Amino acid sequence: MEEYKKRIVKAIQYIDDHLDTDLSLQKVSDIGAYSPFHFHRIFRLITGETVQQYISRKRMERAAFYLALRKQVSLKEIYLQFGFSSHSTFTKTFKNHYGKSPSAFRKSVPENFHQIRLQESKNGQADAVFSSYICNIENLLNWTTMNLKIEVTHLPEMNLAAVMSLGIANVEPAYNVLIRWAEGKHLFPDENVKMISVYHDSFKVTPPDKVRIHACMLLNEKLEKQEGEVFGETIEAGKFIVGSGEVTLHDFEKSWVSLFLWMKENNYSVRKAFPFEIYHTNFKEHPEGKMIVDFCIPIH
Repeated sequence: MEEYKKRIVKAIQYIDDHLDTDLSLQKVSDIGAYSPFHFHRIFRLITGETVQQYISRKRMERAAFYLALRKQVSLKEIYLQFGFSSHSTFTKTFKNHYGKSPSAFRKSVPENFHQIRLQESKNGQADAVFSSYICNIENLLNWTTMNLKIEVTHLPEMNLAAVMSLGIANVEPAYNVLIRWAEGKHLFPDENVKMISVYHDSFKVTPPDKVRIHACMLLNEKLEKQEGEVFGETIEAGKFIVGSGEVTLHDFEKSWVSLFLWMKENNYSVRKAFPFEIYHTNFKEHPEGKMIVDFCIPIH
């Protein structure tokens, strides 16, 4: 099973990095070093989706992200980029996934894109629904001011050891795998070690049980070779909005939402890179379950 996971991780990374190219089963299975027949079965066993279902979902989620946050990009540019030959085919597929047309989706997503969530309907299909405000934008921005120290800064390149988690429920087991690996390398425990979660999907458009999160540890140098489930990942140097504060696990969603609102209020735009969290303390060691976290958004 370890070898299966290792190859699937490699294939998933390839898919996510090449959504705008032709992703045939043959091509993806070659990356995973299996025959198409065996790869298809193993992929479904591990991810709960067929290869084509995964690719289709990821393309829809990426298209939704572009529609919401890159208003200057036309619908045609978006659907051609993700392999749709016509507006009608793209619209039908998108509507089946999110319950509304791409145009309607874009119009209905001004500043409140963070409110979108996926909900299982009675017939088991995922529909896009818009939740009511838990609190208004002003209250969220006030919460940000009171609880997060925000700065726009340049962060250096970070070399990470990573373990992939598919679904929010699997993040802690992924960290357990990472820690066992680090203990074997005598890298852990160490009070100076930094744990980092890198979000390769957005909860705005991806169901919690499908979100891909990498449980990571900051290293002094690159991890050149994959070792079991542990592989190397690099966060490239660049400009980031960093919101730092002492928060509980229950504050994480509010922290991200308010930080993205702050970004929009201050006219910054997201760069094509992945947001991440840096943990400076462990909530399990705090009497109130608090931890010091940096929430990092890549921007232009």
